[in-house]
Amino acid sequence: MNIKDYKHIHMIGIGGISMSGIAELLQSFGIYVTGSDASESETTNKLMEKGIRVFINHSKNNVEGADLVVYTAAVKSDNIEYIEANKKNIPIIERSEFLGELTKLYKDVIAVSGTHGKTTTTSMISLAFIEGFLDPTVQVGAMLKGIDGNYRIGQSDYFILEACEYVESFLQFHPKTEIILNIDNDHLDYFKNFENIKNAFLKYVKILPENGLLVINADDESCLEVAKEGKTKVVTYGIVNITADFTVKNISFDDNGFYEFDVLYKGKLYEHFSLSVPGMHNVSNALACIAVCHEYGINKLKIKKALVKFTGAHRRFEYVGSFDEVRVFDDYGHHPTEVKAVASALKNMKYNKSFIVFQPHTYSRTKELLDEFAEVLTEFDNIIVTDIYAAREKDEYGVSSKDLVDKIKSLGKNAIYISYFSDIVDYLKKNTNPNDIILTQGAGTITNLGKMLLR
Repeated sequence: MNIKDYKHIHMIGIGGISMSGIAELLQSFGIYVTGSDASESETTNKLMEKGIRVFINHSKNNVEGADLVVYTAAVKSDNIEYIEANKKNIPIIERSEFLGELTKLYKDVIAVSGTHGKTTTTSMISLAFIEGFLDPTVQVGAMLKGIDGNYRIGQSDYFILEACEYVESFLQFHPKTEIILNIDNDHLDYFKNFENIKNAFLKYVKILPENGLLVINADDESCLEVAKEGKTKVVTYGIVNITADFTVKNISFDDNGFYEFDVLYKGKLYEHFSLSVPGMHNVSNALACIAVCHEYGINKLKIKKALVKFTGAHRRFEYVGSFDEVRVFDDYGHHPTEVKAVASALKNMKYNKSFIVFQPHTYSRTKELLDEFAEVLTEFDNIIVTDIYAAREKDEYGVSSKDLVDKIKSLGKNAIYISYFSDIVDYLKKNTNPNDIILTQGAGTITNLGKMLLR
């Protein structure tokens, strides 16, 4: 397949964060792009402003004239456009496989993987490459202020993108450099157990060419294990593991929870860095960025400047605004490890009391990790749990948000269940005081709550 040979590509589910970025990249190649989505959104509106025709709702007429159809994993075989494309013998390809084909167009693909931190680290590396005048093409899983969107079209051979492990989609890519941030227990609806997750990363490491680069988190034992199977150069970083190539010392933070620290390279002072995002997990993400950029010859002062400029990706512990001197933050994290990272970051900030509004993401994850979610949520002063966001699943796992509330209470911490967002807004308006912090947490519609609070 040579993507540039196609004249008209239609995309089912074009409003997705990855699909929308691909659409604009294809348009830059001179390909006529159309797409469809179930509902109008900020993303679909932006695509239409760029001259990409987007159909709201699905219809068999939407694929008319297309010589290739790309669809997201959420689109099932009973989709009317999918059926029509088959009837017309139009080639059909799933998004991750298509993205893999797209990576073949670039000589140097930098793929950022791991269960947590992909978006932030991809963003950091992208800004450093831009600061270093390397002009990369970028695809990131959130809106990033530094590139004014979720993608950037460069003119070099560098392509920086997130590599998601779900359904082993990252095995479709053709990277020259891989970053593995961590390997954790997630996506168990697909992987079933942790061993299968590790095996997926093992296969991922093995697709690197011999002249490639593998950058891994030496604080994560599973990362160290899978790295042994690679045939390429390995560079390590770590906060705890002082045997890593890149380590830190003299760590401090300000009232915003923003860290500064010295980075050591092979035991010697490399440079002093400051961040404009909170949380020790972001020190680790920054180390991954520094390690990659050093290997690509980017001046350390350029890396330093890029990291200061990075104020966070959309929905990554993002400041939304305030009302009555109550600050509101929003975070995409939907795994206990991610919630814990935010809780730890919050503790370094100055505030009165914390209120978390947690929306569990998928029934399978809630059921498998119920105990872990309950434990980490107890780190907040006040806990509100709303209904599970089903995403791709059906309610057939025998678990509910009330089960999570009961589990939290069994740990000796109070929590309340509130279904409707409007009722949550009323509760928070009545029960918060100046200098309190509200955090909306989850990968679903919970992000809308912050806007409701600020109205």
